[in-house]
Amino acid sequence: MNASHSAMENIPAHRVVNRNGILSGKHYFGNPEVMKQLLENEGIEVQDDKVVHFNSLFWDPGKEMNV
Repeated sequence: MNASHSAMENIPAHRVVNRNGILSGKHYFGNPEVMKQLLENEGIEVQDDKVVHFNSLFWDPGKEMNV
């Protein structure tokens, strides 16, 4: 994810938050507000650097892929 900003294809790295919904990677976007703004542009509410209602938005690939 660290190099996603220089990839040729669009990688939505701003959607990667820690297991508690905290914007732990925001410092990789240059300005700490960029990650929050990108999420808010997608309709995700962020408060105090944490995704609001994270449990209802969390994608569990293990469940999705039946692993």
